[in-house]
Amino acid sequence: LGIAGLPGFVSKSMEFAYGTSSKPLAEKRVAAVQTLSGTGACRLAGEFFKRFGLAAGNAIYQPNPTWGNHIPIFRDAGMDVQQYRYYNPANQGLDFKGMMEDLESKPDGSAFLLHACAHNPTGVDPSIDQWKEISQLMKKKKHIPFFDCAYQGFASGDADKDASAIRLFVDDGHLICLSQSYAKNFGLYNDRVGAFSVVCSDPEEKERVESQLKILIRPNYSNPPAQGARIVDTILSDDKLKAQWYAECKSMADRIISMRQILRRTLENDLKSQRSWQHITDQIGMFAYLGINQEQVNKMKEVHHIYLTNDGRNSMAGVTQANAQYIASAIHDVTK
Repeated sequence: LGIAGLPGFVSKSMEFAYGTSSKPLAEKRVAAVQTLSGTGACRLAGEFFKRFGLAAGNAIYQPNPTWGNHIPIFRDAGMDVQQYRYYNPANQGLDFKGMMEDLESKPDGSAFLLHACAHNPTGVDPSIDQWKEISQLMKKKKHIPFFDCAYQGFASGDADKDASAIRLFVDDGHLICLSQSYAKNFGLYNDRVGAFSVVCSDPEEKERVESQLKILIRPNYSNPPAQGARIVDTILSDDKLKAQWYAECKSMADRIISMRQILRRTLENDLKSQRSWQHITDQIGMFAYLGINQEQVNKMKEVHHIYLTNDGRNSMAGVTQANAQYIASAIHDVTK
């Protein structure tokens, strides 16, 4: 493959994220390259921002908390990693007021990393109405929206719905940057399949941006691997295979949603927990942010042999019909 990757994959990847009726795609003003999954796309974004001084103060504002790898990726790309308020531990939900205050208070033209869907690690996403307010405020402040999209299709089971925030921002006129990963939704973690794109003001700028992205890629990893990209390209280019993928991805998302419902129902109805576990079903995606502390996490590990990260993030992909009762009982034991 060339430096920018497999052209068919890149084209289909853009349609997948931005939609087949996307105005910037029709106007040929989206610069895009294949990357080494979402991690590689994020690193390329950091290098791009840093080299051209695109972000105010060379800072990248990330949600608190965020995926652990976001911090070293952008730090090692030479950016100043800062945080904005996102998660509210008091109600295991979105700190929308704090987020909006931070968006307002940061210097105009700041770069903000936004999780497109299924926020990792909390599973807490803004509603579409909240996204609209976020978009308008960011536009007023001339901020740079950088979306990291790692779970499209895997969050709600509807790939178009999971891309709603991305498409809203583009429709509102933002020149967004976007990282895409196919590790989870296509099961291609080992193949490092991803893309990075920048919505530009015109086709001429698009050509210049693509050229600079290739200049950044060449001394880094030269060119991306072919196999995974060919798999995604083949599926998204064939109506029958694409429909099959949509159905299978939805079945995986629906299974995780049903496991959330079982956990909550078991805790509240069967075990009579005095706590509210509504946040388990309010959250979305692969992870549940249980809202338990370090001591409780340790007890989950040491007494019940259930292993989760120290911040209380539990992988919902590991919850099954067979073990949901045991997991719920363990959660109840450490929180009662």
